[in-house]
Amino acid sequence: QVQLVESGGGLVQPGGSLRLSCAAFGCAFSDYAMTWYRQAPGKERLFVASITSAGGRSNYADSVKGRFTISRDNSKKTLYLQMNTLKPEDTAVYSCYAPRMGYWGQGTQVTVSS
Repeated sequence: QVQLVESGGGLVQPGGSLRLSCAAFGCAFSDYAMTWYRQAPGKERLFVASITSAGGRSNYADSVKGRFTISRDNSKKTLYLQMNTLKPEDTAVYSCYAPRMGYWGQGTQVTVSS
């Protein structure tokens, strides 16, 4: 049974930082490219970042370029999203997704507010 479990969300002030994690269970994690998406209240789910299976290449939405960094540790079967200089518009539920496997995590809430 494949499971993706996110953690690390919370409430942070504008300009602050958070690091999200996505732990994978029941799969050959290192074989798969991984992505992060986010969904703000009342809006569609949007792509945030992606990373290749070995971690050599990454891609970002324009709205987070220069502020967010996606990474992975295949020995720990864990995906990360380092989020810096957070803005109120980054408030959303963040979910990890493995496109080739077709599995989503349950999501973790990030709220940026003073």
